[in-house]
Amino acid sequence: MSFTGLVLVCVVAFVAPLLLGLMPKVRLPAVVLEILAGIVIGPAGLKLVSVDEPIRVLSLLGLAFLLFLSGLELDVRLLRGRVLQLTGLGFVMTVVLAYAIAVALRSAGIVESALLVAICLSATALGVVAPVLKDAGETTTAFGQLIIAAASIADFGSILILSLLFSREEASSSAQLVLMGGFAVLTLAIVAALTVAERSSALSAVLKRLQDSTAQIRIRGAFLLMVGFTALAARLGLELILGAFVAGALLAVLDADYHQTHPKFHEKLEAIGFGVFVPVFFVSSGLRFDVAALFNDSNTIFRVPIFLGALLVARGVPALLYRPLVGQSKAIVAALLQATSLPFIVAATTIGIELHAMNKSNASALVAAGLLSVVIFPMTGLALLRRDTSVTPATRVAV
Repeated sequence: MSFTGLVLVCVVAFVAPLLLGLMPKVRLPAVVLEILAGIVIGPAGLKLVSVDEPIRVLSLLGLAFLLFLSGLELDVRLLRGRVLQLTGLGFVMTVVLAYAIAVALRSAGIVESALLVAICLSATALGVVAPVLKDAGETTTAFGQLIIAAASIADFGSILILSLLFSREEASSSAQLVLMGGFAVLTLAIVAALTVAERSSALSAVLKRLQDSTAQIRIRGAFLLMVGFTALAARLGLELILGAFVAGALLAVLDADYHQTHPKFHEKLEAIGFGVFVPVFFVSSGLRFDVAALFNDSNTIFRVPIFLGALLVARGVPALLYRPLVGQSKAIVAALLQATSLPFIVAATTIGIELHAMNKSNASALVAAGLLSVVIFPMTGLALLRRDTSVTPATRVAV
């Protein structure tokens, strides 16, 4: 077994953010550079690296970690009252708009499965949007919390629908519902067990003693939770991305007071995920990117702006619901941030190709549209947000 390819992937993962750090005026998410670099060194470019077994395994862990950390961003305290009503209604609008657009595209002979394309258009890249809000100092404002809540609902809803309707395991819709119910029951049972264990003073004392020692017991527990739920989802015939996301969301709920008892916990998880595994997933996504499918047919190139526009309409139009809370200008910014999507598109198109529900040309065009959304929408939204906050200071709310 050779690790030469993995070494080159690690070089890309190290150099990409370093180059962006040396050019602070270039506001480009590192994920974009990582995918583009993967394309350059991969089979579609210089042919230096292909996806071998070490890269495949670490890439799979990277995808699981990405969804796990996305679930960890979920703050159930935000999902209540007016915010829950607006963001929930917004996601329903997104699904309806996305499906209407996808049906139109299928009628025009552009896509095969309208349902899969609609699901691809329904998610938001929380991992990209959250740092943009943080850079703008908006994570603790009413506006920032609204966007995080909306992105969380969109991510969870999209993952749930994808797992229910497009599983690698062949099963009827009713069987999938039964499996989903079983997964929910097992999840509740695990939550109950963890809640009881957490209330044990003896166990809490041991965790506190071992959390910053070489045992790093909380990190090991979090990794066990992620792998366990991922394996459970796979065992039940569901998508692993659902298990990983649910594991992260559960940890966020069960460990809501980590700021007081173990403040470095989430930082350590992010260091492991974004420092080791997640970059391998994005670089390997570039290695798998089918450039030939994108450029062999001129019609495929024309689909990129169509999909980009579809993202903006499906995720952006529902942001108009937020005007009563944040005003017209910030609703426009919300529309741009919500239309930012890439990691979920990469995962969903990969599943679509494996299930023969999507051809490689459309998958490449959707990923390309996702890349453009990550490049264009956050930068534009951040510029508008800075202009708006320079005139009207952000209103901060208690978290």
